[in-house]
Amino acid sequence: MTERRAILSGSTFEDQIGYARAVVDGDWVHVSGTTGFDYTTMTISDDVVEQAEQCLRNIEAALAEAGCAFADVVRVRYILPDREDFEPCWPVLRRCFGEVRPAATMLVCGLADPRMKIEIEVYARRATGSRPAVNPDALL
Repeated sequence: MTERRAILSGSTFEDQIGYARAVVDGDWVHVSGTTGFDYTTMTISDDVVEQAEQCLRNIEAALAEAGCAFADVVRVRYILPDREDFEPCWPVLRRCFGEVRPAATMLVCGLADPRMKIEIEVYARRATGSRPAVNPDALL
């Protein structure tokens, strides 16, 4: 039986909308789109870079509760209402993902609250000792 459990951050949005910050499903960890709110105070900075830093702190906490870290992230999506805000965030994003090199997509679209300037979603795979080695010749 595959383990499936929800991870909650304490954000009022989780209760109001009906979702979890993350869901652990076996070895996979699906972290919901995470914004720059500090979920303990439900405050958010006006600065996009500070929001990106808070997003990553929120994601890091969810990953840690799931038993993994940024090194386990295989997919990341960046969602911003203003494409001009993306490049200023690159140094912050590179600190977390520069060596990991997950697959990534950046989308431009409106977010749920006009104060939100960035939302980040990740998928991670928890390391287990039972994973079979991949034979590169089998992939051809």
